[in-house]
Amino acid sequence: MHDIIDTAVAAGNFKTLASALTAAGLVDTLKGTGPFTVFAPTDDAFAKLPDGTVDKLLKDVPKLKAILTYHVVSGKVMAADVMKLDGKSAKTVNGAELKIATQGGVKLNGNVNVTKTDIDCSNGVIHVVDAVLMPPA
Repeated sequence: MHDIIDTAVAAGNFKTLASALTAAGLVDTLKGTGPFTVFAPTDDAFAKLPDGTVDKLLKDVPKLKAILTYHVVSGKVMAADVMKLDGKSAKTVNGAELKIATQGGVKLNGNVNVTKTDIDCSNGVIHVVDAVLMPPA
């Protein structure tokens, strides 16, 4: 079993996320012991951002790091555990809260869908999301 980074890279649809994690200096952290739960946006999710946004973020490391750590929750939270959190929030590594709804599938902050769950890794779990989560201002 691979760690979160190696699992994401092997999947092939997280190239933008991998580049962003590298630029933000978070690769070693997510290769660490953990456990971590990562809500991982696909390349298609990053492509939904306005033109030029990813390039700007790659040059603004503090902002990029804040966004990426908003996708990570400490601990290994499997889908069955997430389903028990309807109407609640989860504290991210960023320090901000993610709102969780489970009616008609899992949604984060009301509009980001979890499209695949429970990708087990040696140091946590990945859940795939269809958009990039933006922390509250």
